[in-house]
Amino acid sequence: MIDVAVIIVSWNVRDYLVQCLRSVFADLQRSPLRGEVWVVDNASTDGTAELVQSLFPNVHLIANKNNLGFGVANNQGMAAAKEVAPRYYFLLNPDTKLQSGALFELINALEEHPDGGMAGARLVYGNGRFQHSAFYFPGLRQLAFDLFPLPARLYESRWNGRYPQAWQAKGNPPFAIDHPLGASMMVRADVAESTHGFDESFHMYCEEIDWSWRIQAAGWRIYAVPAAEIVHYGGESTRQVPAQSVINLWQSRAQLYSEMYGRFRLTIASKMVQLAMRRRAKKTTDPQMKQAYETIIQIWQDV
Repeated sequence: MIDVAVIIVSWNVRDYLVQCLRSVFADLQRSPLRGEVWVVDNASTDGTAELVQSLFPNVHLIANKNNLGFGVANNQGMAAAKEVAPRYYFLLNPDTKLQSGALFELINALEEHPDGGMAGARLVYGNGRFQHSAFYFPGLRQLAFDLFPLPARLYESRWNGRYPQAWQAKGNPPFAIDHPLGASMMVRADVAESTHGFDESFHMYCEEIDWSWRIQAAGWRIYAVPAAEIVHYGGESTRQVPAQSVINLWQSRAQLYSEMYGRFRLTIASKMVQLAMRRRAKKTTDPQMKQAYETIIQIWQDV
């Protein structure tokens, strides 16, 4: 048995992954935790698998022949790590860098809150600026913020799905949230297994929201842990395929909202998305993005 199995899914972010792995091993060395690391590489073409084997021979590497998506690959990693009986799974994006004590603080928060099934860290951007990582479940008001110009003063509000930044000041105590950002999730192993991990029908985006929803439906709470800080550079894989990433996002949202909303709210959401995407399709001069917006309209017509 070990304390924590760290699972990192990568796709063409070799240099970020190296930095991430170094920070993970450094944090493990500084802590009393016993941990091992799994990298699940989704068919990178930048030499990721070879570099991991060369620089980190103690990493368990799963090199997929195809890009299986975020959820499937994380489930792969957890299934492989189950053999060493970890108490916790830590699901971490490769474009991150752990700050000292992050792993210990996340696990300690769950140890001190036995009702907690999952915990997320406090995130900052590469320049040290605060990044929102604690969210309410999405609603129509938040959807409106994503789609249409609204007052900037409301960006930080609950209307936009954000918990107050002041609550997340470093060193503040853990507090219950609806869901964390998927870049960093510490999950009890028994909770992960009893709730069956990620829904693999989500290829990318919204997987953590769906899983958080199911974890809470099973009677567990989810916590934000401001004492655990992680640098998150953000979006390095998705920037490589911007048009497809936009389609993936709104396809996953259509699936998520279909599961979470009743028919009336889903119909309103569908009309909002279609209106916004028609506007964006008219404004863009990028033919790939225009096609992406038109694809999204079709997806939401069918929900």
